[in-house]
Amino acid sequence: MPTVLITGAARGLGLDFTKQYAAKGWKVLACARSAEGLKSIKGDIHHHKLEVTDYKAVKALAAKLKDEAIDVLICNAGVGGERGSNAQDLGTLDPELWRHIFEVNTLAPLMMAEAFVEHVARSQQKKMIGISSILGSIKNNNGGRYFYRASKTALNMEWSVLAKDVEPRGIICVALHPGWVQTDMGGPTATLTIDQSVPGMVKVIDGLKPSDNGRFLQYDGGELPW
Repeated sequence: MPTVLITGAARGLGLDFTKQYAAKGWKVLACARSAEGLKSIKGDIHHHKLEVTDYKAVKALAAKLKDEAIDVLICNAGVGGERGSNAQDLGTLDPELWRHIFEVNTLAPLMMAEAFVEHVARSQQKKMIGISSILGSIKNNNGGRYFYRASKTALNMEWSVLAKDVEPRGIICVALHPGWVQTDMGGPTATLTIDQSVPGMVKVIDGLKPSDNGRFLQYDGGELPW
């Protein structure tokens, strides 16, 4: 069966990705700081304790898994900033929060991609997914949330560049928007449930072809503007 590696795998979208792929019979490399959320899930799940901004640990994990062929790499771990805070509002911007959000949302996924590109390249499916957001779309910008928006815009650029760099190796890179989902980050008023978002994303990932390399898609397969 194929293998998927998921960051942020023990909560929110990542936990449901873990459930979905485990139910499909895949081998799941579930990367998270804690295994607590994973204990009740049945399947071929292997928890690897990982803080995605610890780049020595990322490289060490890549070395530990050197014999694995990873069909799908899902860089899902991310932060949005504290809900209700004004730290991302003009006039009260907090540069420390900017650094934290960019570290987790922008630098860490690229470092994961760099560390695991060889694992993906030797797999059958060869897919690298960056979980992005429509809030990173410059065309769709309606203001606010400076740090989170900018971090996802930067992630989109990274994934676009990555797509060009790894295309000769047959790897498919896609930035994927989960929709506005009822998670800790999305909040209770979000328009989608996790049960609507993640199965949709899994279906999109399953159907990706080499011609999809470098695209920015949403959970239902629709194209998003950069």
